[in-house]
Amino acid sequence: MNRQKKIKQLLKAHAKKASAKLAPKNKPKYISKADRLKLAAETGQDSDIPTE
Repeated sequence: MNRQKKIKQLLKAHAKKASAKLAPKNKPKYISKADRLKLAAETGQDSDIPTE
């Protein structure tokens, strides 16, 4: 691989990483299984309480 191709390849890789960093994040934040169970229990308790 010649020098120009190597430099061009590096610059392209850096540009790709930079644009990926600026792209919006569509992935939801990870919630652990224990936290999900805790949230489900809390919402379950809230719905069991009768409102008068």
